[in-house]
Amino acid sequence: MKFWQVDAFTKQAFKGNPAAVVILHENISDELMQNIAIEMNLSETAFVLLREHENPLLRWFTAVMEIDLCGHATMASAHTYLT
Repeated sequence: MKFWQVDAFTKQAFKGNPAAVVILHENISDELMQNIAIEMNLSETAFVLLREHENPLLRWFTAVMEIDLCGHATMASAHTYLT
């Protein structure tokens, strides 16, 4: 499992809106995702599950719960996945 902290909406370090991005090659439990989000201590943590012959699956967690969508964490995930 690899993870990054990405500042969305900026080209400068320590600016923009930070999000944690975790790239997964296999699924992990919701409980583990929640614990990772707590440990990251950012407003949102995005989990990108890479799947063979399918688009990646994105999920977003705060330190409190899973949420339906997070724009800046989605942008951070796309940047991480595509670069």
